[in-house]
Amino acid sequence: MRRREVIALIGSIALAPRSAAAQTPPRVYRVGFLSPAVPIADNSGPGSAFLKGMAERGFRLGQNLSVERRGGQGRNSELPRLAQELVAAKVDVIITIGFPPVVAAKSTGIPTVAAAGVGDPVATGLVESLARPGGTVTGISDNATELSTKRLGLLKEIAPGLRRVAMLWNQDDLGMTLRYKASAEAAERLGISVQALGVREPNDFETAFAAMNRDMPDAILMVADALTNLNRKRVFDFAATHRLPAIYETEFYARDGGLMSYGGNLGEIYERAAALTHRILEGAKPAELPFEQPTRYDLVINLKAAKAIGLDVPFNLLARADEVIE
Repeated sequence: MRRREVIALIGSIALAPRSAAAQTPPRVYRVGFLSPAVPIADNSGPGSAFLKGMAERGFRLGQNLSVERRGGQGRNSELPRLAQELVAAKVDVIITIGFPPVVAAKSTGIPTVAAAGVGDPVATGLVESLARPGGTVTGISDNATELSTKRLGLLKEIAPGLRRVAMLWNQDDLGMTLRYKASAEAAERLGISVQALGVREPNDFETAFAAMNRDMPDAILMVADALTNLNRKRVFDFAATHRLPAIYETEFYARDGGLMSYGGNLGEIYERAAALTHRILEGAKPAELPFEQPTRYDLVINLKAAKAIGLDVPFNLLARADEVIE
């Protein structure tokens, strides 16, 4: 055999393992979304923010990332079954929205990132502490007392005569019940009386509206969860009909017709959820990943809703808004 042929043969043998390795398909990481209402779509605010955060960390949908989506459609009783579907789908991490979904996810033993609406995870018993959660759950929480005080202060700015506020919340959701209690305590410190209107199902909203009709409050504060979210338009309509200022916890409520919202920036929240997911996929344990808090909080004001109830929004409040909807 000629020298040139020998060199070529050796070269082909040396390159063969590399060629085979190059053809090995990349590992596909599987992430499950569990929400209390509709499944989280890729093009929704939370979905797109999460996928963008994952792509920035090298995880791209359809390449090395697959997403399973489940939503309870407002029926919390469905969440344990949906969580088991994610187990059957062999997801590596579950991302949850709201308190009932994270409870269902925790029961599976799969690492879980509570992205939003979890309430106080220590008070509800989800984790041992914010700094060292223990178990299988970490995520993003917020300071309900501080935020409630801020929201009530914003209501007083837009309605200086505020003396009594109606609070709507889902009393079957422990996380949201604790958030309501924090809001009620904040109102008491500000000298504002509270009309407590806990709901458990859609029909309860009519009962809440009847109670407000009998004894009209000066404003409404609604605690966000799947039940109140799915019935938000009814609250918007009631507030508009009775010319009541109202504040909500999440920005899309104001964009969807509510007067005003104040809460953590959803883009940042789901970007941080992606960061935590990345760390778990790289081998970190949720037990050792501290719960985070948002650093950006957005005030959104809907001027169209304000005009509909004859409300003049103070200029200094408009100047502080992160978004004003005309």
